[in-house]
Amino acid sequence: MERLDPQKLYVEFRPGVTTTEPILGRKYTLTHSDITAELFLTIGLQFAYDKITSMRDEVLGEWRNSNSGLFLYIYVYIGDFGSIMNSIRNTIFRRELPLALEAIVYGDNEFFVAHPQLNYAPIWIYFDSIDPSYKRFEYLGTPIDYK
Repeated sequence: MERLDPQKLYVEFRPGVTTTEPILGRKYTLTHSDITAELFLTIGLQFAYDKITSMRDEVLGEWRNSNSGLFLYIYVYIGDFGSIMNSIRNTIFRRELPLALEAIVYGDNEFFVAHPQLNYAPIWIYFDSIDPSYKRFEYLGTPIDYK
C-alpha cells in the first residue's frame, strides 16, 4: 500500500455539512485519477453521484448507528464484470482500501478532532458483488488505525 500524499488529496464539503457536523447523515465519496494519482474526497449529506464514473471504482462511506453504537460503513462495488475482472477488482480494492481510509480520515481530520470517540468506532466494509465469493462484510479496524 502506498502512503497518502496530502498534496494529492482534494477535499470538498457540500452544502449541509461543515468540517465538524453532522455525524449521522455524513457521507463520503472518494474517487481518484489513474493518470495523476490524485484523490478527490467529497463530504456531503448525499453521495457525490456526479463524480462516479462507469468504472465504479469509488469508495463510499457513511456514519451509521447500531445497537453497539456508531460505526463507519464503507461500500465498494466489486460488481458483475465476470470472474476474471471481479477477481482483479477485488485484489485492487483490497490493496487500495487502506489508502482510501487514510484519505477519508486525513481529509476529515477536523471532524475526528471534534468527535474524538469516533477515532475508535469500527469500520465495516461491504464488498458488493453478484459473485458470492466476493460479496461480504469485513471489519477493517478503526479510524485511528489510518492516522
